[in-house]
Amino acid sequence: MTCQQLADFILDYLEGHLPAETKVAFEHHLTLCPNCVNYLASYETTTAMVRRAFDDDPGAPLQMPEELVQAILATSRGPRETP
Repeated sequence: MTCQQLADFILDYLEGHLPAETKVAFEHHLTLCPNCVNYLASYETTTAMVRRAFDDDPGAPLQMPEELVQAILATSRGPRETP
């Protein structure tokens, strides 16, 4: 799995929706790539902060809009790959 693929699968990973084989590849990549470990940690922190920001508003969405997720992922895409 490449860094780009990890970024593409990150939301499904965190929500527990990855197929078993993809999850194994995702987690294996994390053992090899400290940059992706940091990216995953910052992604988790950011999503937790977004949830807390809406704690006072019961009508706020529980998930980030897909367009926002895709925009965030698009900005993280680059020529990074792990050999």
